Amino acid sequence: MSNTQTTPEVTWAQRSSANDAEQNIIYLTIAAPDVPKIDVDLKPNSLTFSGHSDTKKTTYHVELEFYAEIDVENSKTHHTSRDVFFVLRKKEQKEEYWPRLLKESKKVHFLKTDFDKWVDEDEQNAAPDDMAAGMGGGMPGMGGMGGMGEDGGFGGIDFSKLGGGAGGMPDMSAMGDMGDMGDMGGEGDDDDDDEEMPGLEGGDDDEDKTGDAKGKAPEATASEPAAKSKIEEVS
Repeated sequence: MSNTQTTPEVTWAQRSSANDAEQNIIYLTIAAPDVPKIDVDLKPNSLTFSGHSDTKKTTYHVELEFYAEIDVENSKTHHTSRDVFFVLRKKEQKEEYWPRLLKESKKVHFLKTDFDKWVDEDEQNAAPDDMAAGMGGGMPGMGGMGGMGEDGGFGGIDFSKLGGGAGGMPDMSAMGDMGDMGDMGGEGDDDDDDEEMPGLEGGDDDEDKTGDAKGKAPEATASEPAAKSKIEEVS
């Protein structure tokens, strides 16, 4: 089977600043998984990317012509097994955002907004600015799923907080007010019954008294035949 050429998905976001060149940038990500070697031609007005994947049996290729010029010397690239991430510095420093990434205004199917990195122009000062800071050691979320360990496990989750000892049973104390669940049944019912017992004991006392009264009644009834016998003898 012959290899094919594929246009990779491209996502982007941006920041702007008239005073801070490091915050006057474009975030650009090209999704090209399993590409061990890439060919990038970055120019002030354009970017050309190519990379072949043996596992996918395809060559990723895309050409982008920018809306305005970028500073090639101060732009950065980070390549992972999943994609290629660029921090492209805009050449002209200004507060306003670029209205679009590409020179032509027509929509292209492979280009999308990176909503994970995008912030509105009037809110960018409040947004974290550590996107480019991790370029040397890998960008957040790059080279593996967020919250996943390098071995595919859930490296970002502390299971010691979920397990309560042998057998990996959950620690019920971490479940907050679950102790109140005793009211719904189980041992809690026995406690409720025990608390109600004093009232029942009082009832038993009443029954004992009534029982005593009832106990005397049969004696009175038993004496009636004897009285009748005496009457008959007299007669």
